[in-house]
Amino acid sequence: MGVEPANIRAQGSPPLDGIQVNLGNLFRTSSAQTRSISAENFTGEKGHAAMAAKGIGEHAARELGRGWKVSPFAYVKPNTTCTLAEIDGEGAIQQIWIAGPDIARMRFYILRFYWDGEREPSVEAPMGDLFACGWGKYAQVSSLAVCVNPGSGLNCYWTMPFRKKAKITIQSLDDRPSIVGYQVNYVLAKVPADAAYFHAQFRRVSKLPYKGVYTILDGVRGRGQYVGTYLAWEVRSPGWWGEGEIKFYLDGDREFPTVCGTGTEDYFGGAYNFENHETHRYQTFTTPYTGLAQVLPPDRIYVPGQRFGLYRWHIADPVRFEKDLKVTIQALGWQSGGRYLPLEDDIASVAYWYQTEPHAKFPPLPDKAGLAIKPISVAPPAPPAKNTAK
Repeated sequence: MGVEPANIRAQGSPPLDGIQVNLGNLFRTSSAQTRSISAENFTGEKGHAAMAAKGIGEHAARELGRGWKVSPFAYVKPNTTCTLAEIDGEGAIQQIWIAGPDIARMRFYILRFYWDGEREPSVEAPMGDLFACGWGKYAQVSSLAVCVNPGSGLNCYWTMPFRKKAKITIQSLDDRPSIVGYQVNYVLAKVPADAAYFHAQFRRVSKLPYKGVYTILDGVRGRGQYVGTYLAWEVRSPGWWGEGEIKFYLDGDREFPTVCGTGTEDYFGGAYNFENHETHRYQTFTTPYTGLAQVLPPDRIYVPGQRFGLYRWHIADPVRFEKDLKVTIQALGWQSGGRYLPLEDDIASVAYWYQTEPHAKFPPLPDKAGLAIKPISVAPPAPPAKNTAK
């Protein structure tokens, strides 16, 4: 015999908030209200989707009328900033899909997220890098937090709570117009009292100083947990480049960190240079928590100019901090005599974390030239030598 929900609650089971959703509680009902913002419903208001009479699709829908994909995309003018979504109330973003700009130019489209009316963004990153696809070329990503699917569809599943307001903008640094398709799926619901806010920050150093250490994140003040890293890494020297250790400095750590990795490929879930020992090439992979999603070009190994896209999500093992956080990684290879070689590589990153507000102001983004991805400079493989024996 079934048990009534009132009886379940009487036995001590709290009502489901509708924000904390997983396969184990999908069967439970909730008072949360589903909403969605897209170019077909810019406000997310209930019963107001697909009402457009004007839009990018109006010519294609001219014989069908309203309700027939009249406004499937937003138009983004060159060198402007526009609002993609603005939500009033309390709840959480649960999924975002976005596509549109030429993937080769996604570094010139900056996404910013603001929570509860703050003046400074909590998320600020180029579109491709934010979705773990930063090299201007498509790479499939099949992970729990981020998916990049054919046609360059960018998806993320980070839960992003807000208590009063949420706002998402896109800034074009491009000198060309673009159309952007997007959908922001969210719920209006009571946010748990201990919920922190989602943050993501982009950084880039086009040439790391000799014996320099790359900073993924610094200046974080407050309480929270670090939940992910994406790196777009270009090597500048021949040989293996990933001996460097990642370090997490927590709550007053200065000279030495509390958490230290054992090597770059180890942190991203691989081993022994990411090398397939049958083909003697780098082996790409994409899994729920870790991935080497991109190697450019894929048919070379240990050559200068090669590029890598790597992600590591701390979903099962968030790095928790009470007061402050700093994250760094070394660029380290090998030289003669079995000695380490500090490298001067080109590294870009996105750090992902949750923290209580207010957050510290982010460092300025690089300008357009500093964001730009230059043409790849790896020489093609040499042709096989001809057999001249007679």
